[in-house]
Amino acid sequence: MANRSIADSAKTGLNFKMGQNVVIFEDVKIGSNVILGNNVIIYRDVQIGDNVTIADNVVLGRQPKLAPSSTAKVEGILSPLEIGSNCSIGTGAVIYAGTKLGENVTVADLATIREKVKIGDFVVVGRGVAIENEVSIGDHTKMQTNSYITAYSVLEDHVFIAPMVTFTNDNYMGRTEKRLKEMKGAHVKRGARIGGNSILLPGIVVGEEAFIAAGSIVTKDAPAYKLVMGVPAKVIRNVPEEELLENQ
Repeated sequence: MANRSIADSAKTGLNFKMGQNVVIFEDVKIGSNVILGNNVIIYRDVQIGDNVTIADNVVLGRQPKLAPSSTAKVEGILSPLEIGSNCSIGTGAVIYAGTKLGENVTVADLATIREKVKIGDFVVVGRGVAIENEVSIGDHTKMQTNSYITAYSVLEDHVFIAPMVTFTNDNYMGRTEKRLKEMKGAHVKRGARIGGNSILLPGIVVGEEAFIAAGSIVTKDAPAYKLVMGVPAKVIRNVPEEELLENQ
């Protein structure tokens, strides 16, 4: 027999379905045609739109608990997690409070999305992707398997992040108080593409429609419309006209 705990103040829409061992806390709002798998936990005040599918073992709306030495700061209770309509959340995903997902977002199995993250529409968060706190992600952006998006990064619209890409944000790697003022992730502009296993140093700007070749270590800003590759990465040539967004 199903073992479920649903707060009296939680509200669910039409055609709501759920599996076993589901826990839904106070004041959660769930739209119509939503499906929850088994062992799903939804913390208080989470808002879920229509036509959302949430797979097994998902945790939604968790409030962060930071280590005493963490540079991230959270004061009080964060705003509720918001998940837009037509989203799909994969098995084992964890999404924190203070975050907002747009519509038609796909979050694959085992992905983690931390607090104060803003995600646009038609975004793909691949399997095992980790998005740290205070990241902004634009519409139609894709992050593939096991990529790591560090805190304080910006990804604009139509950005492509290949598997195993690593963003960084701390040039001092935890040493000196100076790092706290200079901590900054990469800013990847519209239509840029980052190849597999590349590393972006703190504060790097990747220009519009730039192409970072696989395995590159990007130590300087990458110009718009240029192919950049190597260790350290250097400009090689222009991105071909037929690959630009305007020609798709």
